[in-house]
Amino acid sequence: MSESLTTTADSRQQTDKSIRVAILGNPNTGKSTIFNGLSGIKQKTGNYAGVTVEKRVGKFSVADQKFELIDLPGTYSLAPNTPDEMVSVNVLLGKSDASPDVIVCVVDASNLERNLFLVSQVLELERPTVVALNMIDVAQNSGQSIDVKQMSTILGIPVVPMQAKRGIGFDELKTEIARTADLKTTSRHDPFQDEIAERIKRLEKTCPSDCHLRRFALTRMLFDTNGFMTEQMRDQIDDQFFQALQSEQQQLKAEGLFAESESNARYAWIHKHLPQLVTASTPGRTLTDKIDRLLTHPILGLVLAAVVMVLTFQLVFWAAEPASAAIDWLTGLATMAVDQLFILMTGAADGALHSLLVNGVIAGVGGVLVFLPQIMLLFLILAILEDSGYLARLAFLTDKYLSKIGLSGVTLIPLLSSFACAIPGIMGTRVIKNERERLITILIAPLMSCSARLPVYTLMIAAFVPATTYWGFGLQGLVMFAMYLVGIVVAIAVAWILKKTMLKTGSSTFVMELPTYKIPSLKNVWHKMFQGGWAFVKDAGTIIVAATIVIWAAAYFPHRSADLPTGLLDQKQNIENQMADLDKESQEFESLNDQLGGIDNQIAYEHLQNSYLARAGRLVEPVVKPLGWDWRIGSAAIASFPAREVIVSTMGVLFGLGDEVDEESGSLKTSIKNATWDGSDRKLFTLPVALSIMIFFALCAQCSSTLAVIKRETNSWRWPIFTFVYMTVLAYIGALLVYQLTNLFWGS
Repeated sequence: MSESLTTTADSRQQTDKSIRVAILGNPNTGKSTIFNGLSGIKQKTGNYAGVTVEKRVGKFSVADQKFELIDLPGTYSLAPNTPDEMVSVNVLLGKSDASPDVIVCVVDASNLERNLFLVSQVLELERPTVVALNMIDVAQNSGQSIDVKQMSTILGIPVVPMQAKRGIGFDELKTEIARTADLKTTSRHDPFQDEIAERIKRLEKTCPSDCHLRRFALTRMLFDTNGFMTEQMRDQIDDQFFQALQSEQQQLKAEGLFAESESNARYAWIHKHLPQLVTASTPGRTLTDKIDRLLTHPILGLVLAAVVMVLTFQLVFWAAEPASAAIDWLTGLATMAVDQLFILMTGAADGALHSLLVNGVIAGVGGVLVFLPQIMLLFLILAILEDSGYLARLAFLTDKYLSKIGLSGVTLIPLLSSFACAIPGIMGTRVIKNERERLITILIAPLMSCSARLPVYTLMIAAFVPATTYWGFGLQGLVMFAMYLVGIVVAIAVAWILKKTMLKTGSSTFVMELPTYKIPSLKNVWHKMFQGGWAFVKDAGTIIVAATIVIWAAAYFPHRSADLPTGLLDQKQNIENQMADLDKESQEFESLNDQLGGIDNQIAYEHLQNSYLARAGRLVEPVVKPLGWDWRIGSAAIASFPAREVIVSTMGVLFGLGDEVDEESGSLKTSIKNATWDGSDRKLFTLPVALSIMIFFALCAQCSSTLAVIKRETNSWRWPIFTFVYMTVLAYIGALLVYQLTNLFWGS
């Protein structure tokens, strides 16, 4: 039973000081919708200190009073088992920041039995609390009638019925938050029987005189099955209290009550009062039940899930293409504008500043924005699937397969999306609640063969893999399929190893409620899509642009005219002088323009050959030579760090064709086929070399954008560095084995 305690404040809150409001609740209760409805656009995101859990803070006002709203991670219980689950407890206890003045606990009205468990724990904090009884319409449609007034009386706190997705109840909720904060309304609550209650009282008496632990913290430590909560609170307790705590825990274990005594007591309290709160009719099958007969069917459900996943992949991959093409077009316009500006100012579109703006800044910004349509589209799809309730079904259907490598079903869509691009796939892991599973998914997502690898595969396969057919299957197509398959196989192996080693966890049961189907909130979907896109541009974008500029500088400098062959610049000037006196439509002008293009390509080649990038390529040549590579391939691999597909244009420059070539260019295929090792007539590119390059790019972390997003999502440089190292090592070993083994059959 709970007893309301209301004390009128000596003076009203000062309007220049924000009242802190923490909002928490079970997953799928509409907590995010309520947070967005209260705060609107007045919100910002970040990360809690020391962990990867996203922190959302918003603002709203009631009359002249300002409120700061903190969105805590969704949780079924306040019994922490990991550092990330400790976030909510730390905020509620005021350990990570100032403690909240008011707690809003969001409850699913259609599932009171499960949701009141968390409410029971929150009440033990003895802080001003308001229950937001959401989805009251869903409860009514399922035949439940809830006595809101009686619930408020039993809990001893205000209860506000809401339909958040329809915008109903927000004014009443704001009013109750303001009233509760102003009146300092709290509640005394004790769901435990006499024996457990006495143990908690004994711990209170043993607590040091300067200890300010609340009853909530004492209860959490008493039922701390893995010692995590006790370790977190160790700085606030002395040895005497610690010994008393261990004694009480040992007695509970001896009586066989340690693991289940808390849940038994809380559910006994819930079952005692539930009949007073809910009057339920006996309706026929609900719409959710009827839909689930199809969508969770062990065979038909998997078929439909496969269709949804394929459509998701296709939408992310294809539907974003027009927007990405438009961004490329705008990038081209920006480049043309810079060219024209430099021609007007200096008479030529060249020089270090011009190259920095075009190949560094514009290319870097374009490299950021070109991913934005895919990211926003993926967040749109994930938000719709999650808000509708289908994402939980998808996780349920695929869990038994992914659990074999230490993942759960909810990881499937982020991994699938990574075939289009690892960046939205990694950001899509935010739907994964288990932090270790989320981290494993982030670390293996870059192994999925994204679209940026396709130009490398296309060029090498078209140039070196014979267009023969075996049993009706083309060899070139089989090799392309193998490149995608190798990433999947290696990802499975890496996930299994991580689960067994550095991210080892004990055996766990995948628990996820299957929420009632509902129409997604457009406002909530928009917020998730916009916030995901903005977080990528703001946080990862700066790193991507910086990496692009660094690689540009390495490829451009020292850029000295003295390094060019004698007379090359004179030839260029002579041709330009001849062209100045000719009609631009004449055949002679076109012929001279082709010659000028060839000279420009040669100049670009000479500058790149003498650049710091080429020097780095020559430096690593002894390392990459066992892969069948020379310094030019090594230089191209280094240059592709900002984006894998850059290797094609870099190879175009290195082989004297300029940077306008692509994977379909016949001239590039011919050039690399004819290329030889320096000072030798031995062919540089062979089938073993082509396979070596493809395997390396299938497994390597040659994408600064991906690493930047991993940094952003994990809030640490540790994991992007780890990803780069482990993937580079895997890529090198894979390329080495493939080259050496195939070289035995095809020769060098």
